[in-house]
Amino acid sequence: DLYRKVFIFRKDPSDAYVVLRAKLEQPLQNFTVCLRSYTDLTRPHSLFSYATKAQDNEILLFKPKSGEYRFYVGGKFVTFRIPEGHGDWEHICASWESATGIAEFWFNGKPWPRKGLQRGYTVGAEAAILLGQEQDAFGGGFDVYNSFSGELADVYLWDAGLSPDKMRAAYQSLRLPPAILAWKSLSYEVKGDVVVKPRLRE
Repeated sequence: DLYRKVFIFRKDPSDAYVVLRAKLEQPLQNFTVCLRSYTDLTRPHSLFSYATKAQDNEILLFKPKSGEYRFYVGGKFVTFRIPEGHGDWEHICASWESATGIAEFWFNGKPWPRKGLQRGYTVGAEAAILLGQEQDAFGGGFDVYNSFSGELADVYLWDAGLSPDKMRAAYQSLRLPPAILAWKSLSYEVKGDVVVKPRLRE
């Protein structure tokens, strides 16, 4: 249970990462990923990387530069532009549904205009899920200049699209539906220089 705790990726650039273990029985037709990040990086960095043997960017949340997020599904991506913040925690949720190909992006509890992505696609179930690095091969192929440094918290993955109420609840750290990956019952393994510490502020 990592409630009120964070992963701190101490080095920049870094070769460290955290492996997350999810119980995935079948491929995903719908999903939602949420997480909170706190960093002063301005170079490109990966936040959440879900790779299968067939596709290294099966699901990827990537920040190529300040004020911009890329959301990948099956190797294709859409870009969401966010006004630059003031060096605070950023909470993001990205959800996708195969039937319509609609990608939703929520930033600090607010929805951005929806975009179209990979209609009819299916996300593979046998995945390597990593925080802190972007996979260019299954479970590896890292470029340290895409690594994350800073603090990550409140990582979740659901095999469904969340309702707007639940998206806001995730931002406010309220009660959430059972998840494939849940911060309060996370199965993870730290590789390299990552420290778990209490969160300094809400």
